[in-house]
Amino acid sequence: MEIWINPACSKCRSAISLLDAEGAEYTVRRYLEDVPSATEIREVLTRLGLEPWDITRTQEAAARELGLKDWPRDEASRDRWVTALAEHPKLIQRPIITADDGTAVVGRTDEAVRDALSR
Repeated sequence: MEIWINPACSKCRSAISLLDAEGAEYTVRRYLEDVPSATEIREVLTRLGLEPWDITRTQEAAARELGLKDWPRDEASRDRWVTALAEHPKLIQRPIITADDGTAVVGRTDEAVRDALSR
């Protein structure tokens, strides 16, 4: 199990605390320092069953600068979104937990973190 975190994020700290309380074995990836490649982002999106715009933090300054709210959300635009996430990792929703069964969840709630633990 791997968890992508920003240590400054309260949701990330909460997820780590819950994983620790449950005795989970996991690897921490500080994704702002160890930036995922476009390929890794695509793999995580497949595991999540989501599209890149589903995991984009559209309220971030970089999102406003890029004008993401006006970008099309369709298959033809998918690579553009993935590239934006790879170039601006702060836009990636957090924390993302990759579960042992090959799936992943966005662990913003205790329920989502427990869901990842149960997989």
